[in-house]
Amino acid sequence: MEQDSVRTYRLRGSRITSPQQNALDKYWAIYGMEYSENFIDIPQLFPNSKNVILEIGFGMGEATALIGRDFPETGFLAVEVHKPGIGKLMARIEELGLSNIRIIEGDAHPILKTMIPDNSVDGIHLFFPDPWPKKRHHKRRIVNNEFLKLIHPKIKDGGFIHIATDWVPYAEHIQEVFTPSDLFTGGVVERPEWRPITRFEGQGITKDHQVNDLRYFKV
Repeated sequence: MEQDSVRTYRLRGSRITSPQQNALDKYWAIYGMEYSENFIDIPQLFPNSKNVILEIGFGMGEATALIGRDFPETGFLAVEVHKPGIGKLMARIEELGLSNIRIIEGDAHPILKTMIPDNSVDGIHLFFPDPWPKKRHHKRRIVNNEFLKLIHPKIKDGGFIHIATDWVPYAEHIQEVFTPSDLFTGGVVERPEWRPITRFEGQGITKDHQVNDLRYFKV
């Protein structure tokens, strides 16, 4: 699979539990999609959905599964590179009996370029992307001017990107990227009730991390 020269995600251990591997083996053909260089027919993928949200980097899929449950008329196209999280989410999809979530395994950058058609998604969720706190790693942050140019044509007119981060300097960086852009308008918003507090976010809160939600609309 094509990779961008700068990786925006952290490579984690490849350890996967037996239940996660079992879920991958059992449900991949139902919920999973391999990376390809062909555009997805999103209306065909979600024929019963009024809206479609692209989620980039869902981790272990806690929030994805709960939001999918709470918004059954919305289709969720979830992207993740790590197999343990994919297996975990597939198990949750099956446990909750959901039919509105599909998963693409791979790096979001090539997936956006070759698999997501223009004007095809109503919004993008980017929850707790790696903040790459060390200055020498700032170039690895997913939110930058090139990312804005990449996602802008994929979102329908009036659509949005919603970002959540528990790293204040990263929230400031996000605002510094979006504010001067003529592609999006928006800023910090109150945490929406529909966004579940995951185990990861809860751990950050116990460490007094300030969580910021930011929402930008396509211009």
